Amino acid sequence: MALPRDRNGELSDPRVRRTQAALQRTLIDLVQDRDLSRISVADVAERAGVSRSTFYDHYRDVHELAEAACTAMIDDLIEAIPDPGAGDVPHGTTDTLLTFFAHLGEHAGLYRSLLGPQGSARVIDHVRRRATVAAYVGARRAATGEDTPPPADYTAQVPHDVPAAFTAGALIGVAADWLQRGCPRSPAEMAALTWPLLTAPYRGDGRAQA
Repeated sequence: MALPRDRNGELSDPRVRRTQAALQRTLIDLVQDRDLSRISVADVAERAGVSRSTFYDHYRDVHELAEAACTAMIDDLIEAIPDPGAGDVPHGTTDTLLTFFAHLGEHAGLYRSLLGPQGSARVIDHVRRRATVAAYVGARRAATGEDTPPPADYTAQVPHDVPAAFTAGALIGVAADWLQRGCPRSPAEMAALTWPLLTAPYRGDGRAQA
């Protein structure tokens, strides 16, 4: 995951990580009650119990803080989604996809702001790269039977793989459209409808369709 910048170069400092985590949690709490565009640096700093100068030691503005919070949560969510190249629907698949959509719905204001038309290119690109790598690694694992470990850096480039890129784009597109429409279907419905689409480019052996 691409960590947010730290002006003091102290990303390894536990105090820095704790402060960043506290600011991210605070923003996630605040966005439950109001749109992201209506949240100020002062709002976050006051709720988190830090000074504005401390906030600016870690983030340029609320939007950058939102990007950091969003990418961190998305990493955990995508990690839990089964490999689309695995073939038949494994036990618990709809549960993990349900968790994915339920989380998006719970934090709809945050994700709608960042994944929508006026959203964050950084977050959209991060999600796309993260999902592409996950789909690529999962499909290769299913095809070869080898327990291929994922790369440490999920923003790293992988060999050009059209099904993996298609899967990632589809996941982003479905999620963004659902959010922009006000989440008209339940997370359970979204999970049931999305999994067959994600697996469509693959055969049962995990290889891309010719």
